[in-house]
Amino acid sequence: MSFEQKGPASTSDFEADPRDLTYRRQQGTIRLLNSVRVGLTGLALLSGITILGTSANAIMVYNNTHVPSDFNLALWPDEFDLRPTVALVAGSSFVLLANLVSLIFSKTRVVSPIHSSISNRDIKVHELTHVPFLQLQNYTLAHTSVTFIAPFVGFVAALIGIAFFYAVNASTTVDTLQSWSCQWGYTDMTLEPHFGTLCQQSEVALYLAVILVPVEAITLMVAGVQMALERKSRAFVPAQKPSSPALS
Repeated sequence: MSFEQKGPASTSDFEADPRDLTYRRQQGTIRLLNSVRVGLTGLALLSGITILGTSANAIMVYNNTHVPSDFNLALWPDEFDLRPTVALVAGSSFVLLANLVSLIFSKTRVVSPIHSSISNRDIKVHELTHVPFLQLQNYTLAHTSVTFIAPFVGFVAALIGIAFFYAVNASTTVDTLQSWSCQWGYTDMTLEPHFGTLCQQSEVALYLAVILVPVEAITLMVAGVQMALERKSRAFVPAQKPSSPALS
């Protein structure tokens, strides 16, 4: 009986694919950036809700307590500018909507053949989804684009809102909701408008609107780096290894 001696095993069979290692490192960085972006988006969303709630409530109180100029005991001056508060309401509405869409798309996972072959090599692509390959690519492109466009819209809305606030609030003769309520904030009132409460609400909305601009700017930069890495990582996607033939 003769024995056929097998050659030594090649060390290349045990070496990791450099493209695979690069791809995995990039995916780790992308996941980290995505977590940072989602956290900043949540912070911006909460800030937008707070700004919208406080500013809209202040306008509602003004509308409920404003009386015509011929009234003997008017609580508000005749020359009054509501535009700064309206600017905060409009800007925070766009910020809220943009960040909400960004969070929804961040939680929506798009299954693609590329990621399926890397994370679950033993699972066939057609068992995960019946969507054609080109359609999946379009979904992935839309998902990546929205995660960048949404913080861009939020940043522009926050910047325009705060810029318009200070632009129309530059007058020294016409009072705004914040200046008038803070001027009479020391007054103890049992009924609306409660100038002290309105002053605090206006200041909170303004401070959060100022902070929201750099938050949205950082979110936009993180989203841009994440999108660039996702596009770059496509060049390092390892080829799927063919499955071994079944034993007869």
